[in-house]
Amino acid sequence: MIDVLLVLNTGSSSLKFEVFGYDRLDKLAKGKVTGIGTEARLSATIEETGATIDRPLSAHDHDTAMGAVIDLIDRFDDGWRTVATVHRIVHGGVDFVEPVFVTPAILIKLQALIPLAPLHQPYNLAGIAASDRLADAPDIACFDTAFHAGHDPLFQAIPVEKALRDKGIRRYGFHGISYEWISRVLAQEHPDLAEGRVVVGHLGNGASLCAMSNGRSVDTTMGMTALDGLPMGSRTGAIDPGVVTYMLRDLGLSVGEVERTLYEQSGLKGLSGLSNDVKTLIESSDPRAAFALDYFALKVAQHAAMMAVSMGGLDGFVFTAGIGENAPPVRDAILARLSFLQPFRTLVIPTNEERMMAIHGKALVERRARET
Repeated sequence: MIDVLLVLNTGSSSLKFEVFGYDRLDKLAKGKVTGIGTEARLSATIEETGATIDRPLSAHDHDTAMGAVIDLIDRFDDGWRTVATVHRIVHGGVDFVEPVFVTPAILIKLQALIPLAPLHQPYNLAGIAASDRLADAPDIACFDTAFHAGHDPLFQAIPVEKALRDKGIRRYGFHGISYEWISRVLAQEHPDLAEGRVVVGHLGNGASLCAMSNGRSVDTTMGMTALDGLPMGSRTGAIDPGVVTYMLRDLGLSVGEVERTLYEQSGLKGLSGLSNDVKTLIESSDPRAAFALDYFALKVAQHAAMMAVSMGGLDGFVFTAGIGENAPPVRDAILARLSFLQPFRTLVIPTNEERMMAIHGKALVERRARET
């Protein structure tokens, strides 16, 4: 019998999973269910044997998708016993600044945060509900906001009246699990840089920057929601708030229509009128594609300079996530716009949110064992 940790990252129409051996956190399996509710498909790899699975799936909701994942694990495992299921939760609010075992009371608090992360939180919580199929394995929540919880109030405040700030209107920041992994890799592999002032760019379909000083988050570009900061694949990033009131009052758009515009029809997709996929835009000869990429590079560079101000300087820039790791032309365009700054080191470090979550999951299970 081998003890394992099951790590889940649940989206609106997808469920990504990895299985880690509990003792050494070696990866045993990974895969995903995509197209939940439409044309679902299960793909997976069993690391030890190299076996691969890629087949259509009848999965109309996250519960049936989770059932397919468990069935797959049962079919290919070598006597695995799931010690805990670890979930990525995008928003932890002010209450959750470290991983926790999920209880009914905690679930109620996390459900109350859905308005702050409407595209992510409901589906993260659906993953927890679906994992009830593993009745003997406790659920652990890891929060994307937690890495930024120690920010100075100057970097947390949103300048509205206190009555509104007291209702939770403040900057939280996201992509924290990814940033924590980068901080860990820097400490292990580049300790001199880890002690300095580093801007980390988690650049993917969702994109943000984090200012890290001595391995800790000082500032970040996302705010109360995952809509703020950089333009993204289909999200606006920071815009004049008056644009929102104009769409509501003068253009007659409903709240739902405005939300869909800001989250799903903007960013690279909106600017190019073509796609939110950077590879597609790089390969396109359409001038709108070049414009969208130039705009993205400009805004990343502008916000990176802002992050440098928050730290009082810049010693390094780390690129990570889908665009950061795999789009050299975009990296070059960003760095060209930052060339006026004093020389700084540039690194590309693959993110590994799943392993970071497994590390947290194991630590929490072991802490509970010591305390009981």
